[in-house]
Amino acid sequence: MLARIRSGDWLTAERLRVYPLILLAIFSATALWAIVTSHDRMGPNNLPLGSDFSQVWVAGHKVLSGDPEAPFDIARHAEAQRKEFGPETGIFGWHYPPYFLALAALFATLPYLPALALWQIGTLALYLVPIVAILGKSGVPRRSALIAALAFPAVIVNLGHGQNGFLTAALLGGGFLLLDRRPLAAGALFALLAYKPQFALALPLALLIGRHWRALWSAAATLAAMTVMSLAAFGATSWRAFFESLAFTRKVVEEGGPGFEKIQSIFAAVRLLGGDIPTAYFWQGSATFSALAGLVWVLRSQADARVKAAATIETMLLSTPYLLDYDLMALAPALALLVSRGIDRGFRPYEKTALAFAYVAPLVARPAAAALGLPIGVAALVLLYCATTRASQASEQGQDAEDLAETEAQDLDRAANQRSFLPPINQTRAGC
Repeated sequence: MLARIRSGDWLTAERLRVYPLILLAIFSATALWAIVTSHDRMGPNNLPLGSDFSQVWVAGHKVLSGDPEAPFDIARHAEAQRKEFGPETGIFGWHYPPYFLALAALFATLPYLPALALWQIGTLALYLVPIVAILGKSGVPRRSALIAALAFPAVIVNLGHGQNGFLTAALLGGGFLLLDRRPLAAGALFALLAYKPQFALALPLALLIGRHWRALWSAAATLAAMTVMSLAAFGATSWRAFFESLAFTRKVVEEGGPGFEKIQSIFAAVRLLGGDIPTAYFWQGSATFSALAGLVWVLRSQADARVKAAATIETMLLSTPYLLDYDLMALAPALALLVSRGIDRGFRPYEKTALAFAYVAPLVARPAAAALGLPIGVAALVLLYCATTRASQASEQGQDAEDLAETEAQDLDRAANQRSFLPPINQTRAGC
């Protein structure tokens, strides 16, 4: 069993073909059931369809009515949500900087259900573009890439919440896809990720160490333009309200407002396992420092550019205490990049198994944490990060050739052992 886990040969072509189709069928049936059993704008769980998107839409209405500071005040934001969706509906907090208010206002110009449909379908399509392009460069058929991308379990999690994971994955995937050929466009895409400030540590570091100067300057200029436009549109009071709301956001994370089973960070894993807040901050800080140090090592190595990009994305996720399960959508471009590199240059020992574990983790992360107290999502992130950093060791070509030769030798040994248990071919034929 350990040999199969190491080689990854348990992940056969048939399983790669069938399992994503099964997952996609289950997710499609689940989405259809949620729609069929909904009434008005409410889902079967007495929450608005696309639950988290409801508060984005409500925030957009506040912007259109000339009150862009309201979403940052949880009491006023909750009152607006209950007024729109009923007094018994759940309350969802606004934790975004003012940049995201522009998008919220845009979608608030539509009725709720059309806005939700446009948001889900539009951002899903944006997510699929770079994933299919990354895998297509390595010869993966478009149909197979689409099925694998749609069957990624984080997709159904993101759809259920009406969250922005598709947009995050699209910006990351598109940015790294364009980084060498269109650095100015890549930098602009990276800057648009500013609505997720908790991911801000790793990406500028990667651009700096990688000497992607044009992308770095493009990102800085785009971010400056976004800030000026947000100040002009929503005023300085919206930014003051945002900074004042950070204390509430910190409290939400520290006390596990959404539930520690839903938060997939090192901090939440320690809290889930019974650790107190100082202990959780210690381990989160240690993990952040270690991940950033490992990223620097990867970026300074001779590793494939796809490995460096994947390591950057994984470090972004590991370095924040505020990582919800729908944010695992950001793993999609990292997985696509690593699969592409593996197809072209060979997979290293344990790499296929780590990729498969990370792929299915969003499906079981929350249930395993809630029912068993096991932080599966965090474990998958850490193992994938270790597999990725290991892929950057020494010279890629020499090390890969060594690993491939070792794997091939082990395959020959297993084949020889299997043949030793079989009767000679001529005897088998005579028996038939």
